[in-house]
Amino acid sequence: MRRIIYTIGYEGAEIAPFLRTLQACGIERLIDIRDVPVSRKPGFSKGSLSAALGAQGISYSHFKPLGDPKAGRDAMRRGDYPAFLEIYYAHLALEAGQRALQEAIEMACSESSVLLCFERTPNECHRTIVANEMQKRENFEVRNLGVNKNFAVGSTRLTTAQA
Repeated sequence: MRRIIYTIGYEGAEIAPFLRTLQACGIERLIDIRDVPVSRKPGFSKGSLSAALGAQGISYSHFKPLGDPKAGRDAMRRGDYPAFLEIYYAHLALEAGQRALQEAIEMACSESSVLLCFERTPNECHRTIVANEMQKRENFEVRNLGVNKNFAVGSTRLTTAQA
């Protein structure tokens, strides 16, 4: 049976519709792959996000070694995608990155999991690289989720696209 690894970005999202999106998809674990898990967006910093997820029965794990290092983020801000790729792949190749990647794979093999980062668009985010590496190693199907800002309580309307 082919496993699914979901990805999601919270850019432009509010915490309540974000949580409902995860619930509607049957997510059991959120794997936070931000280098720095803080946010000016209410509800998305590590502590408050972990608590909100826990209240919904969703586990939280943070993997700093899978985060985009500052140099990679700076390259993306400059619009230098080739430099970003070089920086991020070198970062991911480090021993800590490889260990974290393997641990994330093991978690996603045992629980329905989603990779979290900020960017709304997956092709502009390192989570796509992580998801693709997971796919290569464990034959995951990658599904990118979007948060519907108008997601009503009890609604099951989602924005999804396969990578």
